[in-house]
Amino acid sequence: MAKLNFKKSNTSMFFSAFNYKLLGIAVLFIVGGFAAMYMENKVNGFISLYVSPIVVMAGYVLVIFAIMKHDRQEVEEESID
Repeated sequence: MAKLNFKKSNTSMFFSAFNYKLLGIAVLFIVGGFAAMYMENKVNGFISLYVSPIVVMAGYVLVIFAIMKHDRQEVEEESID
């Protein structure tokens, strides 16, 4: 029987769990904004013109924020080791 050898790697992940949660929320905002735009099915509707674009843009801003944000505490801990 083969023995599985799992070694713990010293490299850390590029993003933290918080970043991945923000990215997931941002994707939901983007998909929800486009879905609301599609469901209203009017070119000049209130949701299509005002609500959906704001929700989609908020999703894109959240994606940028999630990518740019890094945990300074982790960086300090890595520099100490």
